Amino acid sequence: MAQAQLQPTTDQTFRIVADDDPKGLYDFRRVIDESRRREQQGDVEGACNVRYEAFRRLYDMLPEGEETILDWHDDNTRAAVELAGYSGIDHFLVGDWEMAAGVLELVLEIDPEDHLEATTRLAYVYLAMGEFDSFDDIINDISDKHADRQVLLLWSEHRRNGKLPEGNLIRFKSRFAPYYREFVAPTHPVTPEYLAEIDSERPSPEALARELWLQTEHLWILYPDFIEHLRNL
Repeated sequence: MAQAQLQPTTDQTFRIVADDDPKGLYDFRRVIDESRRREQQGDVEGACNVRYEAFRRLYDMLPEGEETILDWHDDNTRAAVELAGYSGIDHFLVGDWEMAAGVLELVLEIDPEDHLEATTRLAYVYLAMGEFDSFDDIINDISDKHADRQVLLLWSEHRRNGKLPEGNLIRFKSRFAPYYREFVAPTHPVTPEYLAEIDSERPSPEALARELWLQTEHLWILYPDFIEHLRNL
C-alpha cells in the first residue's frame, strides 16, 4: 500500500506528503487530470468514481475528532481539497443529498476559508433535505453580491411556507435581472454561443445566469412548484 502522511506546516496547516506512492494514488494533481480526461472521453461515471475514490483516500488520512486544515498553497494538497469539493458536487448533481452534505461539510472543515465556495452548494443541499436550521446557520456566509443568495432565500421561504418574500423577489428582479430572466425563461439551450461565452475570460451576466440555472436545474425538476410560482409573479 502507498503510504502518505499529513506534514504540519509553520502556519498550523497540513500538507500531504507521499514517500512511497508508486501508483500515484496520492498524486492528486494527476488524479484531477485523470478525471478530466475521462470526462472529455464521455465517461462521466468513471470521472465521478475517480474523484470519489480520491476523496475516500483523503478522508482516511484525516485524524478523527481533530481539526485538520489543509495547506491551500501546496499544489498537491490543494488538488486533494479540490477533488473532495468536486466529489461533493457530483453527489449534489445526482441528488444524493446525504452524501453531498457529508462531503461538503468535510471540505469546509479542511478548507475553512472556503476557496471552492462549498458553502453555497451546501446551502442548496440543506434546503433539498429540509434541514432548515442547518441552512439558517450558513446562509449569512454567502455574499449579497452572489445571485445564489437571492435564489436560496426565495427557495427557502417557498420550501417552508409556499411563499416568495416580496423584498427578496424585488432584489432578484432588479439587482440580478439576467438571472431572474433566465430562471423564468421557458427554455435554457446549451448553444455553441453559450459554451464559447462561458469559457471566455469574462463571461457575460447572461451566460453566468444560464450557468447557474444549469447547475441547479435538477433541483427545479424535483421541486417544480418554486419555478412555476416565480414565473407567475
